[in-house]
Amino acid sequence: MTPSPPSFIRTSSDADKMWMQRCIALARQAAGQTAPNPMVGCVIVRDGEIIGEGFHPKAGEPHAEVFALRAAGDRTPGATLYVSLEPCNHYGRTPPCSEAVVQSKVARVVVGMVDPDPRVSGGGIARLREAGIEVVVGVEEQACKDLNEGFVHRVCHQQPFGILKYAMTLDGKIATTSGHSAWVSSPPARSYVFDLRSQCDAVIVGTNTVFRDNPQLTSHRDEPGHNPLRVVMSRSLKLPEQARLWQTEVAPTVVFTEGHPNPALQKMLQERRVEVISLARLTPKAVMQNLYQRGCATVLWECGGTLSAEAIAQGCIQKVLLLLHPKLLADSSPLLRLEN
Repeated sequence: MTPSPPSFIRTSSDADKMWMQRCIALARQAAGQTAPNPMVGCVIVRDGEIIGEGFHPKAGEPHAEVFALRAAGDRTPGATLYVSLEPCNHYGRTPPCSEAVVQSKVARVVVGMVDPDPRVSGGGIARLREAGIEVVVGVEEQACKDLNEGFVHRVCHQQPFGILKYAMTLDGKIATTSGHSAWVSSPPARSYVFDLRSQCDAVIVGTNTVFRDNPQLTSHRDEPGHNPLRVVMSRSLKLPEQARLWQTEVAPTVVFTEGHPNPALQKMLQERRVEVISLARLTPKAVMQNLYQRGCATVLWECGGTLSAEAIAQGCIQKVLLLLHPKLLADSSPLLRLEN
C-alpha cells in the first residue's frame, strides 16, 4: 500500500481553483494516450495572466511543466505555477520536473494532488519547499483524482482500473431474443461509448460478443484519434474467421486463450497480425495482470453477463456504467443479476 504523504499547506483562493480547472482541461486533451503515465496539465500565471501552459501528451514525451516553462520563457521569476499533479523528483524517461521548476525561479507553486507513486509521493513538493518556493496543495483535489482514477488505481493496486459498461432496456434486458446487444442503446449513448473508448487503454469482450455483434471496438472518429487495444477472451478459440476485430490496420487486437485450442484459427489470426496469448488459466484477473504489464491504466469491459460476473467477482471492475434506454424488449435475455 502506498504510504500516506506528509501534510502540506492547503490554503487557496477562487483564482487558484479557476487556474487549476484550466490545468485539468488541458490535461484532458491527452485522454487515453498517456498510460502508464498520468494526464497532467500546467499553467503559469503572472499578474493575473497566463504566460505559459502545456500538458503531458504521452509517455516518453516531456511533462506538462516543461511545455509550460518553455512557453513562458524568461518571464517565470515571481510567477505562480499551477499543476494538476505533484511535479516528479526522480529520473525516469525524462529529468525531474521539480528541478526545472526550481530553476525557473517561480515564487509559488499550486498542486492539485500529491502523486501516489512512491517514487514521487511528497518528494517533489519537499524539493520545491527546500528551494524556498511557497507550495499550496490540494486545490480542486477531488477533480484531479477523478481525472486520473486509472493512474491512481494502477499505482496503488498494481492492476488497471476496470470499467464495466452495459446498456439495459426499461424491462431489464441487455440483448434481443437473438442475443444481439449492439443496438440496445440509443445513438447518443453509442456516441458516449465511442468517446469513452477513446479515453481507455484497452477494451475487452468475450467469444459470444464477437459472434453476435461483430463489434469494431474503436472510437469511430472521422479524424485520426486514439483507439484502445482490442482484447478478446476465448477459452475455446471458436471464433469467426471473418470479424472486424481482425482488421488490425484499424487498431491492434490481442486474443487471450487457454492451452492450445484451434491451431488453424491461431495461425490465421497471427497471419493477420492478431496477437494470440495462451495463459495457463484464462481468467479476468490473469488478463488484467497482462494488461498491467503492458502499461494499461484504464480498461473498459463491454462483455456479456457471464464474463462480467467473473470480472466483478475477481475484483477487476471498479466502476459500472449503466446506459438505460427507454424501450422494451419483452422476450430478450435477462439482465445480469449479482447474488450477495
